[in-house]
Amino acid sequence: MAISEFSKKYHEKMFPGYVSKFLETDPEFIERFDNFAFDEVINEPNAKLEDKTRMLAILATLLGCQGIDEFKAMMPAAMNFGVTPVEIKEMVYQAVDYLGIGRVFPFLHAVNDILTANGISLPLEGQATTTMENRLEKGIQAQVDIFGEGMKDFYKSGPEESVHINKWLADNCFGDFYTRTGLDYRQREMITFCFLAAQGGCEPQLTSHAVANMKIGNDKKFLIAIISNCLPFIGYPRSLNALNCVNQAYKQINNNEK
Repeated sequence: MAISEFSKKYHEKMFPGYVSKFLETDPEFIERFDNFAFDEVINEPNAKLEDKTRMLAILATLLGCQGIDEFKAMMPAAMNFGVTPVEIKEMVYQAVDYLGIGRVFPFLHAVNDILTANGISLPLEGQATTTMENRLEKGIQAQVDIFGEGMKDFYKSGPEESVHINKWLADNCFGDFYTRTGLDYRQREMITFCFLAAQGGCEPQLTSHAVANMKIGNDKKFLIAIISNCLPFIGYPRSLNALNCVNQAYKQINNNEK
C-alpha cells in the first residue's frame, strides 16, 4: 500500500483507531481515494479551509446528494474536528427548506441515533429566536441582511396565485430557520450553497446563493475552496456546475458595481 503519511494521520484524526475494511477488499481504490480526498485536496493551496468548516461543508454536501451511509460515517469525524451537535442539528433543520422533509427525514434519524450513542441527551437546547407573530418581520430582515434592500418587499411580489410562496420564503425559510442561533449567516449561506450544489438541477438558485455568499463575506476564493473540498463526495459534474455558478455570480456582482 502507498497511502501517504499525511492521509494516514488525517484519517486517524477523523476515525481514531478505526481500520477500514476497504484496505482488505479494495486496496487499490482506497489508496487512490484516501490520497486524493485526505491529502491532495486538503493540501491544495487554492482549497485551504479550516478543518471544522471543511467538515460542516462535507456534511451539508452529503445531505444534498443523499449520501446517508457516508454521512453516518463522517458525522463522528466532524465532531472530532469540533463541529458541535447544535451545529449539526441546525444544518439538518435548515436542509428541509432546500431538500424537503422527504429527503431529510432519514438524516434527522441518523443524527439523533449518533448523538444518543455518544451519550448526548435530546432534545438539545432550543435555538429559536422568533415567534409565530414576528417570524415574517424577522424573516424579511434576514433576507435584507443577506441579499440586500431589494428583498424588503419581495414577500408580497409576484402573481396573485403564487405570491404566498414568496411569503413562505420570508416567514418559513428565513423567519423560522435563518433566524435561529447555532449557526451564523455566513455558515448558513455556506451550507445552503452545499445543499444546492450537491443535489444538482438548481443552478439558478445556486447562482443566487453564490451572490449572497459573496455579499456577506464568503468570497469567490472561499466558495471555490468549498467546492474543491466537497468534490470527492459529489464528483466532477456537479462540482463543475457549481464552479460555473460561482463565476457567474462573481460577474454579476462586478457588473452591478460598475
